[in-house]
Amino acid sequence: MKPTITIEYCPKCNWLMRAAYMAQELLTTFSEDVYGVTLQPSHTSGNYNIRINEAVIFDRKEQGRFPDIKELKQLVRDIICLDKSLGHSDKV
Repeated sequence: MKPTITIEYCPKCNWLMRAAYMAQELLTTFSEDVYGVTLQPSHTSGNYNIRINEAVIFDRKEQGRFPDIKELKQLVRDIICLDKSLGHSDKV
């Protein structure tokens, strides 16, 4: 079964557009590798977490920042399809 990516965002902080952008980027890159990307409004203020199935791969509060899209694609790739090339996102 293909993994599901969940982006949990704080609607009170107006982070829906950021979450939608990241979901679009992930779906564009991993459309054949994932079951889907889910946007989940958080019940806790300030939350912005990204999970693959139930495993948290990025937590904004823990990191003190949001991931940039290149970093996020690398995190996802390293978990679900290690051999996938990300093109320009693989360059340092």
